[in-house]
Amino acid sequence: MRRIGGWLLAGWVLVAGASVASADEHPVVVELFTSQGCSSCPPADAFLADLAERDDVIALALHVDYWDYIGWKDSFAQPAFTARQKAYAHAAGHNSIYTPQMIVGGADHVMGARPMAVIDLIRAHAEAPRKVSLGVERAAGAKVAIEVEAVAPVGAAQVHFVRYRPHATVKITRGENAGRTLEYSNIVTRWTVLARWDGQTPLRLLAEAPGDQPVVVLVQDAGDGDDQGAVLAAARLR
Repeated sequence: MRRIGGWLLAGWVLVAGASVASADEHPVVVELFTSQGCSSCPPADAFLADLAERDDVIALALHVDYWDYIGWKDSFAQPAFTARQKAYAHAAGHNSIYTPQMIVGGADHVMGARPMAVIDLIRAHAEAPRKVSLGVERAAGAKVAIEVEAVAPVGAAQVHFVRYRPHATVKITRGENAGRTLEYSNIVTRWTVLARWDGQTPLRLLAEAPGDQPVVVLVQDAGDGDDQGAVLAAARLR
C-alpha cells in the first residue's frame, strides 16, 4: 500500500489489451448546458451531436433543471449540473445563467448555437501549451487507473470523473417543445470529484467504473471557492 497526495492506494492490475487514453492527445472539452424544456436548445443539441463525432473533442451535455417548471420535466436533468453552470457564471462575473450555453475548455462561454465561434475556440485550446500530463487506463475489477503529473507550473486543481450516455431519443409531450421527438448525444449521467490535487505531486488514483458507459477524466483548475476554472487536461475511454 502507498499514500500519494493523501490517498491510500494498493497497486493496481491493468487489464491486458484494455483501452488507454492520454491527455497528450489534447482533446478539448465542450460542455453544453441544455434542457428538454427549452425551445432554443435543439440547434445546440444537434451541433453537440456533430462535435461528439470528433476524436479531438470531448462533447458533454449537462441537462439543467431550472426549466422543469414550465410544463416538462427534463428526464436527464440533475441539480448538480445547474450548480456547475452557476459556478461557471460566478467565476466569469455573470449574474445569470441560461440555455443553451457552451463552455469550451472550462474557460470560454458561448451563448446559443454558434458553431464557428465554438470551432475557433476548440482550435485555440488545442494549440495551447500542455501543462498537465494525464493518463487513464482500464484496470481489473471494473476500475479505471488515473495518473496525473504537472509538466509546467500549475496551481491547485480537482480531478473530475464523468460518465455519459452516448445517445437517446426523447418524445416530448408538454412544454415549449411539445410534440417534438428530439435526439440527444453524450448525456452526462454521473459527475463526481475524485480528488483535489496540489498541482505539484504526481497523483495516482483508482476509480470505480462499472457498466459500459464511456469514461471521461478532467483535471480542472480549482478556481476560488466553488467556482470552476480552466480544464488543464482531459482524457476519455469509450
